[in-house]
Amino acid sequence: MKTSRRGIRSFHDITRSDVDVRRPIVTLFSGGLDSTYLLHRLVQAGSTEVHALGVDVGGDEQPEQIRRIADQLGVRLHLVDGRAAFVEEFVKPAIAAHGVYLDTHPVSSSLSRPLIARTAVQVARELDAQMILHTANRSQNTLRRLNGALEQLGFQGYFGTPYDLDPVGREMKIKELRAIGLDEMAERSASGDSNLWCREFESGSLDDPENHAVPESYYRWTATRGTPDAEDLEVTFHAGTPVAVDGRELPLTDIIELLNRTVGAHGLGRHTGLEHLADGIKVLEVREMPAAWLLLASRRHLETAVLEAEALREKIHVEQIWVREALEGRWYGGLRAACQAFVTALVAPVTGTVRWRLAGSRTSTVSIVAADPKYVRSREDWEWAAIREEISHLGGAVNDGNGNGSTQW
Repeated sequence: MKTSRRGIRSFHDITRSDVDVRRPIVTLFSGGLDSTYLLHRLVQAGSTEVHALGVDVGGDEQPEQIRRIADQLGVRLHLVDGRAAFVEEFVKPAIAAHGVYLDTHPVSSSLSRPLIARTAVQVARELDAQMILHTANRSQNTLRRLNGALEQLGFQGYFGTPYDLDPVGREMKIKELRAIGLDEMAERSASGDSNLWCREFESGSLDDPENHAVPESYYRWTATRGTPDAEDLEVTFHAGTPVAVDGRELPLTDIIELLNRTVGAHGLGRHTGLEHLADGIKVLEVREMPAAWLLLASRRHLETAVLEAEALREKIHVEQIWVREALEGRWYGGLRAACQAFVTALVAPVTGTVRWRLAGSRTSTVSIVAADPKYVRSREDWEWAAIREEISHLGGAVNDGNGNGSTQW
């Protein structure tokens, strides 16, 4: 990664001569070990106006814990409810674009990071802050997604993560925080990231792709709760967007929350995949995304029902361009926007309903009903109709398949 004039890549960068640590600093804060330790270091460095920003995108973070840590460190806390914007401006476009990384798993942090970055820029401008900090390290794709978004959004101050070139060991962080009374920084065997669309686990005990058994306790939506009875579930789309479940119209946020519980109860929607870092090295990530799994599969069924084959083939090609731009931290770039416009136009006729029978590993569709379908409901009837039409154009006659009449040319 190139070092820019405004780049923060180490703790030394925060305290260099051209940085005034007494001016407001905005730090992305989740209440976890890395972001808590960064706040501690800023206070140690003499920063007198540290603003910890938490953006709620429907994850597992506990507001009470976040407030308690911020109060103990003496920093100012800003909690922003970003759930509606996350779903409408980021998840909804990803559904239309079939945001799936190389056919392995739906993208997730690629969707939340642009919103978090945008919120940070808004808060920083309101405070006249000179710096936005986050805590991603070089083994996390979040680093280039946040930095890329901050760059594209035109933030003119300093931004970045001190952990890029100046990592601090987990044990050291815990020791220093315990010394100031923050004993609640309990050790975890893996890192997690969560939002309404996805719960993700990585690092620690999940570092090794060749040995990465995931403890069942990590899962929430798909956690084992016995064997539920089979049940039917119907999802309705309008112009490529989910609008109803079992005939009941709901906001998209409610649809996602409902499907995470209902589909997840059948153990569906777990994904394991390798994703590349900026230099091409691959790292393992584990996800549970029940609603994403069912919604993307349902929309694809309806697309195949209404779109011409060539149009669908081209859409699949454009989808991966869309995914690449989002993945590489270029959400606010022109190429992703152009891909989005193409996708939005193409899915306009994708309206209909898909009914599933949820039954664990035996889950399957039982009904696909499109508003303007290209499918046939009886192959035999279609064949005879097609034959009649072709022969009639040639001036002949055709029998009805039951021995009545004869084929004439």
